[in-house]
Amino acid sequence: MRFRDYLKDHLSPIGGYILCVGLAALIIWLDPQHRVKAMTLWYAVLIVTLLASAFLIARYWRVRRFAARLQERIDAQEAALDWPLPGGESATEQLVTKTYNQILTQHRQQVTALLAQQQDQKDFIDSWVHEIKVPLAAVTLLAESFEGQVPDDKLDNLNLQLDQIEFYVEQVLYYSRLDSFSKDYLLHETSLRPLINDVVANQRNGFINKRLSFRLNGTDQIVLTDNKWLRFILAQLISNAVKYTPEGGRITALIRNTGKETQLQITDTGIGIPKDEQHRVFEKGFTGSNGRLSNHKSTGLGLFLAEKLAEKLGHHLSLTSVINQGTTVTIHFPYVSYYGEADQTVHHPESHAIAVQTQTRSHPDS
Repeated sequence: MRFRDYLKDHLSPIGGYILCVGLAALIIWLDPQHRVKAMTLWYAVLIVTLLASAFLIARYWRVRRFAARLQERIDAQEAALDWPLPGGESATEQLVTKTYNQILTQHRQQVTALLAQQQDQKDFIDSWVHEIKVPLAAVTLLAESFEGQVPDDKLDNLNLQLDQIEFYVEQVLYYSRLDSFSKDYLLHETSLRPLINDVVANQRNGFINKRLSFRLNGTDQIVLTDNKWLRFILAQLISNAVKYTPEGGRITALIRNTGKETQLQITDTGIGIPKDEQHRVFEKGFTGSNGRLSNHKSTGLGLFLAEKLAEKLGHHLSLTSVINQGTTVTIHFPYVSYYGEADQTVHHPESHAIAVQTQTRSHPDS
C-alpha cells in the first residue's frame, strides 16, 4: 500500500483533526484576556500536529505490513488457497484474518466433498460400463447365432446398432477417466498402419451399412504413444467420418513424414463443416449445424475427447473442411530430439516425457 493511498483512506480523520485543532486555537485566540500568548499557542499546535503525524505514520507501517500479506496471497493466485493469514494486530485486522481463514477452510471442505463426489461418480461409471459389457457381449453372441435365420439386412442393422452402443459405452468410460489419465497410460513404440487397419475392422459394420470404401496410403511410421488411448482417438475420428459421409463415399487415411513430425490424416468425402464452425469443433458439447440434423445426432464429445487425449499424449489435432467436399482431421506426432538420436530407446521415459516420439523408421506397406 502506498502512503498516498493510505492518506486518501484517512482524509476524514485528518480533516476532523485539522478542524478541531483550528477551532480550539481560534477559541483560545479570541480570549479577550489573551491569557495564552500567540507563540505558545502555535508551539502547542505544532507539537500536537507532530505527535499526530508520528501516530499516523506508525499506523501506516502496521497497515502496510498487513496489506503486503494480502497482496502476496493475491499474487499467489491458486496457491493462496492453502495459505492462511497470520493473526492481525488491530481488531479490524483480526476480523479480516478470521473471515479470510474461515473462507479458506470452507473452500477446502467444499473441494474435498466435491472430489469425493466425483470419485463416487467415476467409480459408479466404471462399474456400470463393465457391468453393461456383459449383456452386450451376450446380445452380440445371440445376434451371431441368428445368421441364416433372419434377413441379412436386418442382421447387419442389428450388428450396427450393437456397435454403436458399445462405442458410446466406451466413450463414457474414457470420458470418466480423462482426469485420471496419468494413472492409466503405458508408452510403447507403435506402428500406425496395423493400428489403423484394426480400428477400421472394428467399425466394418458401419462401412458395410453405408457401402463406404477405405484406403490407407503412405509408408508405415513408428510413433511413441499409448496404444489403447490412441486407438480410442482413431475410433472417434473414423466414427465421425463414417457418420457424416453419405452412402457410397470414401474414407482415406494417409501417413506422412514431414521431417519435423509424423502426421496421420483421416479424410472423408462427407458433408463438410461450415467455415465459421471449424474453430469450435474441439469444444466440449459443440455439435454444430451438422450435429443437429435428425440423421446425424451428435453428443459433441467425440472430437473433444480426441483432442484432450491427444494433448495428454503429446500429440495434437487439426481440422480442415470444405462444405459438400469433405473433412480432413490430422493427428500430429511431433519429434523430440532426445528420442530422435540414433539407437535411442524409450522403455523408461522420464516423468512428464509422454509427449515424445522415436526416430521414424520406414517399413514396407502391408
